[in-house]
This record gives sequence, C-alpha cells and structure tokens, in this order.
Amino acid sequence: MKSPEKQSGQDLWTAFCGFFMGAADVVPGVSGGTVALILGIYERLVTAISQIDVRLFRLLREGQWRQSAEHVDLRFLIALLAGIATGFLAMTMLMHRLLTDPVSRCLTLAAFFGLILGSALMVSGSIRVVSKGQLLRCLAAGVAGAAFAFWLVTLGSVPQQPGYLYLFFCASVAICAMILPGISGAMILVILGVYEHLTEIPGNLLHGRHVAEGLITIVVFVTGAGISLVLFSRVLRWLLRHYHAVTMALLCGFMFGALPKLWPFQRDLTPEISEIKSKRFQPVWPEAFDGRVAAALAIAIAMVVLVLLIDRIGHAKRQSKSPPDRP
Repeated sequence: MKSPEKQSGQDLWTAFCGFFMGAADVVPGVSGGTVALILGIYERLVTAISQIDVRLFRLLREGQWRQSAEHVDLRFLIALLAGIATGFLAMTMLMHRLLTDPVSRCLTLAAFFGLILGSALMVSGSIRVVSKGQLLRCLAAGVAGAAFAFWLVTLGSVPQQPGYLYLFFCASVAICAMILPGISGAMILVILGVYEHLTEIPGNLLHGRHVAEGLITIVVFVTGAGISLVLFSRVLRWLLRHYHAVTMALLCGFMFGALPKLWPFQRDLTPEISEIKSKRFQPVWPEAFDGRVAAALAIAIAMVVLVLLIDRIGHAKRQSKSPPDRP
C-alpha cells in the first residue's frame, strides 16, 4: 500500500496529465488521447473506463462503496477529471480571446490549419492496404470524405444561436471523433460551426452573463456526448476492426476537405458586428507577403512538424510496451 505522501504526489501528477489532456481537447487537430499516451496514463485510463460494467453496478446496488471505488479506480478518475476540467476551461477561454482579435485570429487559425494538416498526413500514413481493390476503395472513401467535408464547410454560417437539438447532434459527432485515433473532436466542432459559440460560454459564466442559457447548453452538450459514447463507440470500434483502412481513409479525406474552413487569411464580411460568433468570414489569398503572412506560414509548418513528432513519440512508446516477437 502506498504512503499518503506518495499517493498525493501521484494524484497531483494525474491531475497535471488531465490538465494537458483537457487543454489539448480544445485545440482542433490535437487529440487528448494522444497526450494521455505520451504521458503514460492511456492504458490505465482505458482500463478504468472499461471497468464501468455490470459488476460495478452490482457492487453499488449491494452498497459496497469501497469495493466499487477500487473496481473502477475512482481516485485516479477523480484526479484526472479535475485536471481535464481545469485545462478544458482555461484553454477554452484563451481560445475565445485569440479568435476575437484580428491579428491573433490569423495566427491561431494558422496553428489550427497546421495541426489538422499534420493530423491528416499522420492518419494517411497509418493506412495499410493489401490489395488493389482495397486501395481503390480507400481512394473512393477519401475522395467522398473530402467532398462531404468541403460541402459542409461551404454551406454557410450556423446561426449565432444554434438550437439545442443541433448542439446535441454536434456533441454526438464530436465525442465519436475523440475516441478515434488521430481525430480531434474540437476540429469537428469547428467544421460544424459551433466552436466559437461554445468557447465563449466559460467566460460568460465567469462574468455572470447568460448563465441559464450557458448551463442548459452544457447539460445538452454533455448529454449528447454521453449518449453517443455509449451507443456508437462499439459501432466505431467494429468499423475499425473490420474496415480499418477504408474507415481511416474516409476520416483522412474528411480532414483534408475541412482545411478551407481554417484558412488563416480571411476577409471580415461583417465589420459592423463585434460579437465573434455572429461574424462571417471569407477565405482570401494574401495580397502581399508581409510579416503577418510569414508568421502564419511558419506557425502552420511548425504545427505540422509538432503533430508528426508527437505521433512518432507515441508510436515509439507503443512499440516499447508491446511484447517482443518470438523467434
């Protein structure tokens, strides 16, 4: 049994890991699961989640609270969730500020663009085909995914106050993305047009603005994410188990097709509107190669390199933990 000092230190480390997972989940193109893998807590997290099973509910029904907590690794989950919530809220408020200022918006979108481009390249590199027929199916799925995403991001702006049913749908799709390798749930929220609406909620709650609306939105979003996680996670795992290459090709195409939404150089079509979620922007080609353009390109390239580097580190960790091949 660990001493209280060691246990407290481990709880602090778990919360620290959760903070970076929560912050990563807010950034389009970065997966909190990848961060958990790099920080060495991914397997423990997956194991703890898998312990939410029939035995847990039987222990709870019988009033065996201590055994229930040990079965699900409750202390680890509480510390992790506290860190995730803190990192998520902090990064959400920061992102809203960055997207509001015109200069920081350009550079932030450049970072998003690079992160998602790097993720798309990473996912495409993970696809393994074994026949010409499978290659053709993967190409068709990739093109279909790219075309659908491009159509989705060019539909126009979502109303400044998206309905709760639409937010429920967005949460359902985003949580599915979060459990897939290399896919960012925040990226899905950007594509669906609710990212900026959601990132302003923590700041509004902190300043006492639109409290009831913000709390209802959070409840709707969490409910949609929870129901989708329970209902569709098995379907997604089944697709990855039986049609891994085609599924990943479809997702890869989806990311490539969504890149125009995050093009860093945009023209403000509604300068008279100050609220960022109500504004409309049009992607444009920069008129001159100035310092802002150079900085945006440098940030985008750096983010592509960062994603590929994180993937390499994660791959090395998975290889080091896998059992050696027998001669």
